[in-house]
Amino acid sequence: VVLEPEEPLATARRAFYAGMVALRDALSAHAPPERPITFAWPDAIYVDGGLIGGGRLAWPVGAAETEPPEWLVFGASVRTVAMGAEGAGLSPLGGALDEEGFDDLGSGRLVAIDAWQANEFATVTRNYVHHLTTEKGAISALDRNGNLLVRWRGQKEADRHDLAAALAVPSWLDPATGGPRA
Repeated sequence: VVLEPEEPLATARRAFYAGMVALRDALSAHAPPERPITFAWPDAIYVDGGLIGGGRLAWPVGAAETEPPEWLVFGASVRTVAMGAEGAGLSPLGGALDEEGFDDLGSGRLVAIDAWQANEFATVTRNYVHHLTTEKGAISALDRNGNLLVRWRGQKEADRHDLAAALAVPSWLDPATGGPRA
């Protein structure tokens, strides 16, 4: 999905979360009942604990953080069919939609984003954080630039994780195969 943001790059990157929420919604529409679909910050998507893919966000090289970028591009990759020597179900940390009970779902049936407006960020944030997998005792939130804030019980200041840096190298992508990590 190509976007033409009207806000500075530093905050426009938050559109990434809208793409991830839209991807989760599209998957949920075809998921078997009670099959959890969750995120690992910022870009990985899991079905029932198995990594099936993730999202990516691109922007022009050299774009200033304080100026609107000419464009942003959101894209996603989802493993629809398990292919490999291990066989179905033998990779507990990886997954594919066919192994998770998704029927009649081809890549052409997944849609990402229609549009995203700045005033919807609070709703997108709540939806994303609600489906974010976190360690026990952690309380997660997103700041106004989309950075992850993790607060631990008894800790005064939240740990801050930079969205721009995290999006630079996809956590879910296996560079050798070009697909989701197994």
